[in-house]
Amino acid sequence: MATNSWWIHQVILTLLFLSWRDYVHCSGLTVDPPEDLVILDPGHLGELDITWKPPASLISVTECSTLYQLEYFNTYRNDWTAIRTSRRSYTAQFDLMKDIRVRVYTLLSGPCTNGSMIKSTNYIELVQKPPSTGIVDTAVQDFVCLFHNMDYMECNWGRSSKMPANSQHTLYIWHKELSEAVECPKYIISGGVRSGCNFTGNILPDFIDIIFCVNGSSDEGPLKPTFTSLQIQNQVKPGTTEKLHLQTGPDRQLEIQWEHPVGRIPGLCLEWEVEHNEEGPDGKITSKQFFTKQTSLTLPSIHDKWRNCFRVRSKVNKYCAAKGFWSEWSRPACHTEVTAEAEWDMVPAYLYITTAILAILVLSLCVWAMLKVRGSRQDKKPDSLLTSLFARNSVLTVADA
Repeated sequence: MATNSWWIHQVILTLLFLSWRDYVHCSGLTVDPPEDLVILDPGHLGELDITWKPPASLISVTECSTLYQLEYFNTYRNDWTAIRTSRRSYTAQFDLMKDIRVRVYTLLSGPCTNGSMIKSTNYIELVQKPPSTGIVDTAVQDFVCLFHNMDYMECNWGRSSKMPANSQHTLYIWHKELSEAVECPKYIISGGVRSGCNFTGNILPDFIDIIFCVNGSSDEGPLKPTFTSLQIQNQVKPGTTEKLHLQTGPDRQLEIQWEHPVGRIPGLCLEWEVEHNEEGPDGKITSKQFFTKQTSLTLPSIHDKWRNCFRVRSKVNKYCAAKGFWSEWSRPACHTEVTAEAEWDMVPAYLYITTAILAILVLSLCVWAMLKVRGSRQDKKPDSLLTSLFARNSVLTVADA
């Protein structure tokens, strides 16, 4: 019974498809792709205007509505993006140093299609090659921007090994709140050449694509430009945690507490990594990592380890930004676990040291006293000898008389 129902269902679907195909064929309705696809560059560092016209075959069709499906290769995400619109224009962001690929379909629906939507079999496509300007292999390397603790933005880049010695870079930015591209407000100079840009004091909008272009010039000709698109809330690098506290809690648990870095980053936007290094009596060190959204961590006391050191770092979590950068590690804070047996073993050492110090002091005092007594005896011996001689001389004198 179930098998018969399945076959009936398939037959009905096939008949409906054939009826729809015959209707379209009999009515002579076909859908052509759009015409006159054009890509215009208004000078916004890769934000391009895409325009097209409706197919001539649909100009007289008034009982149906027309949509367009635009597909373009996103050169920053490295995949295709598709949108549907009733308009005949669209603006998209591209990396001008890569191929720009755009294609558009026509979509038709309404009474003329019996309520269904028909998509043109073909599409109009335009592929635009990047300009072959700039000396080969002279584009900047390792371009990165960091929004330090949400206080100021700084971008840095490296020079290619094939960069002419007398070259100089220039950075431009553009976003939708600007009427035209603007140059870096303050360059970072390293070794006499520009190696970055500091945006301190210049407000950059968040949650808006900002386009960066680094190009340059030299006596040998223009340098190869580099384009980058980013949003500043995804570039945040928190400040370093300054205060880290360790204490022993109930049941000899070890409690680690720290404070948020000073700055404008909301505490709820931070996640933390805690690194725990344990050093045993044999000097062997093992390392563990813990991740938390709190500014504290409680660990059980480890009795067979002598030394426990901790350090923390933070990053903006996924609920506040699509990505972020880890802060620098805090200074390590260490806690030494001393057992009762170890304390008992350490008592004789203190006694030995104290006894040795006292013995040295007593011995020094005795030596000093002996030297003083000996010195006193030597001072008295000449007086006794003179007295004896004087007495003998007196006796002899009387006898002679």
